[in-house]
Amino acid sequence: MAPSTPKACLRVEGTDIVDGNGSRIILKGCATGGHTNMENFITGYPGHESEMRAAMLEVLGQEKYDFFFDKFLDYFFQPADAKFLASLGLNCVRIPINHRHFMDDLNPSVIKPEGFRLIDKIVKICADEGLYTIIDMHTFPGGQNQGWHSDSGIHKALFWDFKDFQDRMTNLWVEIAKHYKGNTWVAGYNPMNEPADPKHTNLQAWYKRVEKAIREADPDHILFLDGNTYAMDFTAFKEVLPNCVYAIHDYATMGFPAGQPYVGTAEQKAVLQKTYERKVQFMKQHKVPIWNGEFGPVYASPEEEGHETINQQRYDLIGEQLRIYKKDEISWSIWLYKDIGFQGMLYCSSDTPYMKLLKPFLEKKKRLGLDKWGRDDKHVKHIWEPVVAHLKEEIPEKFLNKRYPQHWRIEGHVHRVMRETLFSEILTWEYASYFEGKTLEELDELAASFKFENCIQRKGLNEILRADAEKVSV
Repeated sequence: MAPSTPKACLRVEGTDIVDGNGSRIILKGCATGGHTNMENFITGYPGHESEMRAAMLEVLGQEKYDFFFDKFLDYFFQPADAKFLASLGLNCVRIPINHRHFMDDLNPSVIKPEGFRLIDKIVKICADEGLYTIIDMHTFPGGQNQGWHSDSGIHKALFWDFKDFQDRMTNLWVEIAKHYKGNTWVAGYNPMNEPADPKHTNLQAWYKRVEKAIREADPDHILFLDGNTYAMDFTAFKEVLPNCVYAIHDYATMGFPAGQPYVGTAEQKAVLQKTYERKVQFMKQHKVPIWNGEFGPVYASPEEEGHETINQQRYDLIGEQLRIYKKDEISWSIWLYKDIGFQGMLYCSSDTPYMKLLKPFLEKKKRLGLDKWGRDDKHVKHIWEPVVAHLKEEIPEKFLNKRYPQHWRIEGHVHRVMRETLFSEILTWEYASYFEGKTLEELDELAASFKFENCIQRKGLNEILRADAEKVSV
């Protein structure tokens, strides 16, 4: 039996999210990253989505290009996926979106109906299983941050420098708000993923502007507002906007290859608690709800030595994080639902056509450490350490870490420009070459590698999520 439709939109009441009956709702779920916003480590291409798509179009031609990506978008998230998430007791799915599904950069004033058809399908599939959805805008023209996942193709966030970009995205949000007005299965809108505004003031101005514009079109839905500097910094936030939930992202370095292994010491637990408390200070001070929109470690692959021990440490880490969140009864959305093996609750089987085809390229990309997410530099450390050392030697110390975001340090900026942008962009053509000459039938099989039934469940992670999740009755 299909769940009954909620009679009203969720709303903010004090420190809580409540439903139409005034009953508190704690949203617990995951994000469909890599789907309507593709990312390099999630599906295996290098660099940025728009570059990858351009290379694929060059290799496949328009007909096969459209066929492959239509099939990929169809197969990646289907009713079986929503049913699985509901079976774990989760109640919410965050939908990260690339703005290009709704607009072409050369014709930005025209909103494409294809974008709505794509997101409508996901919202309905989730609603049929009693899952709320949060619509998240993950990319912006010019880039709202300096990372690969803003799909800008560069290492600067130009969105903040051009009013035209800001106008375009405000207008897009108005159209989205008009479209989903009254849809009570949509928990709300996440207007901007991981903003990184170097001046810390442009973000506040845009939030005020887009909040006002959205409310004029849709006065009811919650807005989920990320903090600045990749949803980690609220120090420049001075006021609380109405019916808004404030969002952190709470990744722990102990969950990544370059980080200290998590063994559950009192000191490590204290670090997790202190980091979380710093991020939520604004919310606690102003007594507003907290949403952790992203968190979660990466996992070692079966061919890695000691992978079982490593992965158990990371399961223990996420378990400790969930215990911290449980004390404050906050809402959360883990990153990530599905991928090729780094972080997902599900991942493509190595026996699928996609994984077999790209095996040599994925091994090369891993050896080169091109993706920022979860890379291990042991094979290329001898190349990059001298580059960083040279810059440190030549740049005066007071300027060395002046470039925003400062927490990347000079190492992070070198890797962003040289590896994740230049090197990866060139290798995009090599990735696309693997698809050359494929028939429609073969392309269909490659895309179908991401179907639920062709994926492996990461049981250790999913059981932890199941144990924490609370089933919501609506």
